[in-house]
Amino acid sequence: MFPLAFPFQTLQRARKTDLVYDPFCGRGTTNFAARLLGLNSYGVDSNPIAQAVAQSKLLYVSENEIDARCRAVLAEMSDTDLPQGEYWELAYHPETLAEICKLRLYFMTKAVLDDIDISLRAIILGILHGPKMKTQASYLSNQMPRTFATKPNYSVQYWIKNGLIADKVDLASLVKRKAAYVFNKELPRKVDGQIILGDSRSIADTFDQDISWVITSPPYFGMSTYEQDQWLRNWFLGGSDQVNYSSASQLKHGSETTFINDLAKVWSNTALKCKPNAKMVIRFGALPSLSVKTPREIIKESLITADCGWELKALRSAGEPFPAKRQANQFKGQTGTYVEEIDVYATLTI
Repeated sequence: MFPLAFPFQTLQRARKTDLVYDPFCGRGTTNFAARLLGLNSYGVDSNPIAQAVAQSKLLYVSENEIDARCRAVLAEMSDTDLPQGEYWELAYHPETLAEICKLRLYFMTKAVLDDIDISLRAIILGILHGPKMKTQASYLSNQMPRTFATKPNYSVQYWIKNGLIADKVDLASLVKRKAAYVFNKELPRKVDGQIILGDSRSIADTFDQDISWVITSPPYFGMSTYEQDQWLRNWFLGGSDQVNYSSASQLKHGSETTFINDLAKVWSNTALKCKPNAKMVIRFGALPSLSVKTPREIIKESLITADCGWELKALRSAGEPFPAKRQANQFKGQTGTYVEEIDVYATLTI
């Protein structure tokens, strides 16, 4: 996940009429940066969790509306079956889990979600799991990383070994507190745009040939476990209560060649949606344990393979992040090695 400052600073040169696009939008960082600058934007991601979170980045609802909707759902929805097993008994207090399941069923069975629903759902996804705080609760689960969900067997062993039990959390009160923080009165005005669940290698939509800025960060080669790492959030969206170890990654990670070819398909499809002289800025890196080619080599080869008019203008080091900025894992003592990230600048010349 790249920092908000990256797309925000890049888009300082954009005109108010420019349309922004991110073919790997993830949780909508580019789209939110565009919104801060009053720019309309589109985003595409193949993962429903990413889409669910990114959608909320384009909306304007009040904290009171979210609070009222949450309390109404909890009051009106009937009790539903809870997932069974030792993991679920340890992961959540039973009363907290019951409330989570009510909200889950509400979102699964409602035909169309309005802006308040989408915003409430995004907040629940954000607080579904995370570390146990020393003061007031900020997450609903037993001790867990907030960025990804550890697998059931490992989690159970860890909780039992460390004598950790899940506290009862007042879900509605936590939602209200988070809504007051996220959807406050300083939130910028709503802009036009859409977050689309789809495959950016082939997706076609009504914004063809309108894009002036493409700002994105593709998954690094070998980073294909997003679905497994987010299995608990995927369950909340209606998925299985078991980890699905099959890969549904948008880009193929079988080899660097197939990965480069899939990236090229994205650049080609994106070019079809862009105005002449559109700008594309890419932040990219590599997993140190997997990549043979450098990030520079992979991106250059993907642009050459695309052969659709993207002309490489500059390629710069993005530097190394401070350790505190990297995704924390409360189940580990330290992070591993790091490969330098790059920023790539290209212009559509055809």
